[in-house]
Amino acid sequence: QVQLVESGGGLVQAGGSLRLSCAASGRTFSMAAMRWYRQVRGKERELVAHITSTGGSTNYADSMKGRFTISRDNGKNTVYLQMNSLKPEDTAVYYCNARNTYTGRDLGWGQGTQVTVSS
Repeated sequence: QVQLVESGGGLVQAGGSLRLSCAASGRTFSMAAMRWYRQVRGKERELVAHITSTGGSTNYADSMKGRFTISRDNGKNTVYLQMNSLKPEDTAVYYCNARNTYTGRDLGWGQGTQVTVSS
């Protein structure tokens, strides 16, 4: 299992930027694929971005491509989500998730961090 703690959320105006961080504990972080999800109350959780264990490959939901960047620092056991050109529709609780690279099994979820984008 991996324990995850997100930070960096807050209130920002449309067009602004935020960087979310997700600090992980546990020796398996460097072997885990990492994802960011987001959820609006009353709606299903939505995949935002994915990064492989080495950071060599990333994927994004279509609406985030070109605006969001996922990265990781395995030396610091941290994954990041840089969010630029934020829109009011990006308002949500953002969660990080660790999963086994080979089996896809969930290894842990963070508690979430609120991002609010004002128009």
